[in-house]
Amino acid sequence: MNRPFLIFVARHSVTIALSLMFLAPLVFLFLTSMMTSNQTFTTEIWPQSWHPENYATVFEKAPLLRYLLNTVMYAVLATIFMLLSSVPAAYGLAKLRWRGRNTTMVLIICLMMLPPQVSTIPMYLFWANAGLTGTLWPAILPLLAGDAFAIFLLRQFMVTIPDEYLDAAKVDGAGEWKTMFKVVLPMARPGIAAAAMFQFFYAWNDYYYPLLYTSENQDNWTVSLGIASFKYAHHVEWELVSAATMITMIPVIVLFFFAQKAFVQGVTLTGVKG
Repeated sequence: MNRPFLIFVARHSVTIALSLMFLAPLVFLFLTSMMTSNQTFTTEIWPQSWHPENYATVFEKAPLLRYLLNTVMYAVLATIFMLLSSVPAAYGLAKLRWRGRNTTMVLIICLMMLPPQVSTIPMYLFWANAGLTGTLWPAILPLLAGDAFAIFLLRQFMVTIPDEYLDAAKVDGAGEWKTMFKVVLPMARPGIAAAAMFQFFYAWNDYYYPLLYTSENQDNWTVSLGIASFKYAHHVEWELVSAATMITMIPVIVLFFFAQKAFVQGVTLTGVKG
């Protein structure tokens, strides 16, 4: 073993150890998905025989493709609606001067700490009266009113943008909307990408709201509910649960792989100015 390789390992030992620690659950999940049903209940980690047909069985035992399409619709629409409402709100809190701005920011921070279960009953009754229970719309439409965490994140990013750029645009005759679209949004792309990915990942993995609103209508289930369908009263098919989990993780991993630069930049450059 050559000396430069050993030096590289020594310099990056902590990073390598953390990488192995985070990859271990994925490897275990993949190995479990290749086992038989009986072997998943043993202490063996390596499959006695490989069963890639488990991935096909997942689609035979449950309409996983439909669940994936429902999840994509939920995640994409939730992200779009969140951006449409949260970006202007964050701009108003970061760059406009108006009475009550700081109080509004405090209220938004308080909303971030409010558990969603607190408003479950009144919100469910509202959507039930509107005839939308059984669908994913009750989980999507509220985002048109904004998301507290996204507003906070985007606001903190926008306050780091120098006001001189906005003043120059206004001197040239640009109004607030044009200034936001032409000046602030291009400079806030990393923060917007970070907020969008946070919302997309949350909706993709969300179990609570799909269970609350679509549990009686299997046609509108998401993958989180679909994976739970492999858990029966007296038996859990862990090899199918693992296979379905691997399938649903692939789109998220691919998305993060291509957008990780903007995501990391958006998180690391978010300011803490008041």
